[in-house]
Amino acid sequence: MPTTTNSQALTLTAVLAVAIAPAARAEESAAPLPVATPGPASPQVASAAIGSVASTAGRQVYQAADFARYAPRNAFDMLRQVPGFSIRDSEQMRGLGQATGNVLVNGQRLSSKSDDIYTQLSRIPASNVTRIEIVDGATLDIPGLSGEVANLVVKADAFSGQFSWQPQARAHFTDPLLTRGAVSVSGTRGPVDYEVGLTNSDSGRSGAGGLTIIRNGAGEVIERRNDIWTSKYDSPKLSARLAIAGPGKAKGNVNAHYQRIYSHYDENGIRVSSGLPDRSRFVSERNDTYNYEFGGDYAFPLGPGQLKLIGLDRFSHEPYRQTVITRFADGRVPEGDRYAQVGDIGEKIARGEYSWKMLGGEWQVSGEAAFNTLDNVAALFALDPASGDFVGLPFPGGSGGVKEDRYEGLLSFGRPLSRTLSFQLVAGAERSTISQTGANGLTRTFFRPKGSVSLAWKPSSTFDLSAKLRRRVLQLSFYDFLARAFLDDDNQNAGNNQLVPQQDWSVEIEANKKLGPWGSTKLRLIHRSVEDYVDIVPIGATGESVGNIPKARAHAIDWTSTVQFDPLGWKGAKLDAHVILQKSSLRDPFTGQSRPYSGFTNRIVELSFRRDIPGSPWAYGAEADYNHQQASFRRNQTDRIWEGPVFGSIFVENKNVLGLTMRADLRNIGNARSRRERVVYGGLRGASPIAFTESRDRLIGPIIAFSVKGGF
Repeated sequence: MPTTTNSQALTLTAVLAVAIAPAARAEESAAPLPVATPGPASPQVASAAIGSVASTAGRQVYQAADFARYAPRNAFDMLRQVPGFSIRDSEQMRGLGQATGNVLVNGQRLSSKSDDIYTQLSRIPASNVTRIEIVDGATLDIPGLSGEVANLVVKADAFSGQFSWQPQARAHFTDPLLTRGAVSVSGTRGPVDYEVGLTNSDSGRSGAGGLTIIRNGAGEVIERRNDIWTSKYDSPKLSARLAIAGPGKAKGNVNAHYQRIYSHYDENGIRVSSGLPDRSRFVSERNDTYNYEFGGDYAFPLGPGQLKLIGLDRFSHEPYRQTVITRFADGRVPEGDRYAQVGDIGEKIARGEYSWKMLGGEWQVSGEAAFNTLDNVAALFALDPASGDFVGLPFPGGSGGVKEDRYEGLLSFGRPLSRTLSFQLVAGAERSTISQTGANGLTRTFFRPKGSVSLAWKPSSTFDLSAKLRRRVLQLSFYDFLARAFLDDDNQNAGNNQLVPQQDWSVEIEANKKLGPWGSTKLRLIHRSVEDYVDIVPIGATGESVGNIPKARAHAIDWTSTVQFDPLGWKGAKLDAHVILQKSSLRDPFTGQSRPYSGFTNRIVELSFRRDIPGSPWAYGAEADYNHQQASFRRNQTDRIWEGPVFGSIFVENKNVLGLTMRADLRNIGNARSRRERVVYGGLRGASPIAFTESRDRLIGPIIAFSVKGGF
């Protein structure tokens, strides 16, 4: 599906092992999570779940009973408590391609593109999880995996259900959030395991308000603004999954969902300037969309190996409208603008994978055909002073279509080189044709090599090291080919029919060390050497749009640790820490100077403390998150937007309130703010004087959150 952002050259998904842990018995002990059992799984599980290569390489095994102190309701609750493990969702790559996440269920990758891994895991009841196996991805027979991978061994009950409700209230500006929650059922009937869920867990009510100061190039205050913004977001999704066993050794999966998204943003403000009448300004954005996905896979023995056929069809209808109206205190005629577009995005994928054993290893040959489309109609309007209606303005380049037909072929081979060393190689290429209709229509064809090589070394049951070299081709947002207006900041993209997908060479090294009863630690080192980096570039003499920068690079240190305090006598207490330090650089296409990626987050620190009181259903804890966002860049401005610098929260939880888990959080206890620093130049950035600066400081305020989880 053609949806990516220009900051995806370095994708580091971080999820803390925090505590939203559900129902427990009051008599449960709060013993520390034990050291995982080293060694291979049973032969039956090795062949059915992970593969014969993995069974010789060693793994860490956590039994379901090891998580009893957290009283988990679902698989996500369990996996987030594995010491030192951070869930990485699958990268939004082109088509389905190789596996890129770090979670498997019964040895299989989760193939839905629209459902993130957290949603899928939340539909699996904890009672269905037999154990969690942690193994190096390069030792598996699934091409593309590397580093620490979690395999959940799951067996469905006859029938079970679970629900959650997570209301929230803020002290300022926003309405209470009462619609966040989820309900799901799962079970088995004959050869079919099923999951059906309805979730609105991504819903939100946000807002902030406060002063913005505008200064001229000399630093003198020329305008004061007092704005309040609010947003309401709901995304109810109905989804289902069927896992079908047989006939014989064949097995299949069917996934489907339908989702509505209601996204509303409103901003009201007062602007006061010397020599001008006071003004009130209203900004409205509406983005009410729907999408669906239907997909499945079927694997069956064929000749000396297994053939797996995969298909996926998804579609999204995406109308968007932004309106800005300014009214004057002296009664003069209001001014206003409106931008509207309606986009229809589609993706169809057919993929085949044939796997077999030969020469002491696992082989796979795969082929994929993917067809992506966008049809978009966009228009720009101005408020007519006579009629009070919006009338159309010329907006060339905003309407049109984009489609890409892409074909990919890959061959992979993996095998153990010794008792402690494993190897995996993936090599292939893709051929794609991108066609644009509308203004400046163009058709181009590309051929790109891609693949990876991985090594995994596990000299002991408590330490492993892996390295991976990849050639990646990233997805495009087809909207970036077309013109786009941003009325709130008076910016506009001209559209660019020369846009091509971003590519990079990626090197990843990961080391994992188990610390026995003290916990676990993991270090990842990542480097990306990028070609055709996607960012804002010059178009013509004075225009700008999304385009490609020939060279860029980024690298990161990603450290995750869990420290358990039981050896010190503080029973039931632990600290999870996640630190990411990143750096990026490219040659600015406007100034020629070196700078970081636009909007790049270069520092992240996440800390989570939790204590489950021994012999009690009670738990308490605290969390703190810090991130540093760098500025974004356009032709005539730099713009840094962030919230923080630190978000802090405390919580208390009871895991057995009439069989339910209840938790209360007090968030933003450190008074994190909504901030913006923007510098706008009179012409080309770096070659023109400053026209004005914008400094924003808005109150968010405390947030009270509550959750209740249960089963049936």
